[in-house]
Amino acid sequence: MFDELDVFAVVVEQSSLNKASKLLNLSQPALSRKIAKLEDELGVQLFNRRGKRLELTSIGQLAYTYALEQRQNQLRFMQTLAHYREGEQITITLGASLTTLQTTLPPLVNAFMERHPSAEIKLITGKTHEIVSSVRDKRVDVGIVASSISQAGLNCIPLFDDHLELVLPEGHPLADAPEVGIEQLQGLPMIIFSTGTWYRKLTDDLFHRWGIMPDIRMEIDSFEAIVRLLPTCKAAALLPKSYLRPQLLADNGLVDIHIPVLIETRRTTSLIYGEASELSSAASRWIAETEALFRKLAEERRQAGN
Repeated sequence: MFDELDVFAVVVEQSSLNKASKLLNLSQPALSRKIAKLEDELGVQLFNRRGKRLELTSIGQLAYTYALEQRQNQLRFMQTLAHYREGEQITITLGASLTTLQTTLPPLVNAFMERHPSAEIKLITGKTHEIVSSVRDKRVDVGIVASSISQAGLNCIPLFDDHLELVLPEGHPLADAPEVGIEQLQGLPMIIFSTGTWYRKLTDDLFHRWGIMPDIRMEIDSFEAIVRLLPTCKAAALLPKSYLRPQLLADNGLVDIHIPVLIETRRTTSLIYGEASELSSAASRWIAETEALFRKLAEERRQAGN
């Protein structure tokens, strides 16, 4: 029936059996038989025949719409099939820590999919040490983690440095302060990351080093949840600068405050993978394009700073 549907669509578009038969390289009687066969199979009349003129019936219009959908589906299928035949299908398994899943990974996936729309990306999430183990055991092709990894058998490519910033709701007493110091976090109502996360370790080390005991109101492992709860709880949080896009802050009624000593929380987000000779072509392509993207971003930041 699909062949007859395609023939039917051509007849509709040409508005003439004669023109359609020439385009399809079919005799007019053969073309008429195909249309009659389709009408028999569907049990409906697709055309009103007025002399040499053909007019679509209401059900014929519906059939034409369906025929166009089938034509597009067939085209997409044939394109996908061609990619597989030519070895162009890209499949890659990524491992990402929760931190990078919420901050770094989305724009990387978007950029890669723009270049390779038919790519298939699989994702495994876990804590940093779990992602490192997954890369080592070849359960994932490439890992993205919020730290530098130095282990035998693993390659580590630094992508960018990041540090924590103080985030407050608009109208918070500290929001308009001319200067905020680390000591002002003492007793401050805060939402912090859950135990076991990389950022929790980072903040615990910071608080211990400076003798700070904040008033912890909640412990959450979701960036989005923390951002949404800050205005409601009238609390503060320490979040990575790379996550604090201006639009995100504006949409949630938040401000970020730079505290100089928070530079101590600097950490490096990195790409990790095993032996280069064992990488698939898709994984090698992902690594090369990710490196190129961050080199470009670094150059743009450097030029903006000059």
